[in-house]
Amino acid sequence: MVTPLQLRLARIAIGWSAADLAAASKVSESTIRRFETGNGEMYENNMERLRAVLERKGIIFLGSGDTTDGGPGIRLKKKS
Repeated sequence: MVTPLQLRLARIAIGWSAADLAAASKVSESTIRRFETGNGEMYENNMERLRAVLERKGIIFLGSGDTTDGGPGIRLKKKS
């Protein structure tokens, strides 16, 4: 599961506003902002759309076992 902080970091890493992500994913900007600030949940189908869009833009979501300190995070794919 993508955390609110991961979603925000991923969006910022590719230089997108919440409005940009909303337009690309068809998930409302208010839903994205509520989730990122911890003031709301995200439906699974919406999270799948957000994740798919961000992964196409080069984001890799790291789970709790994928980082040296054990916390979830993100990274960008290496450009070929």
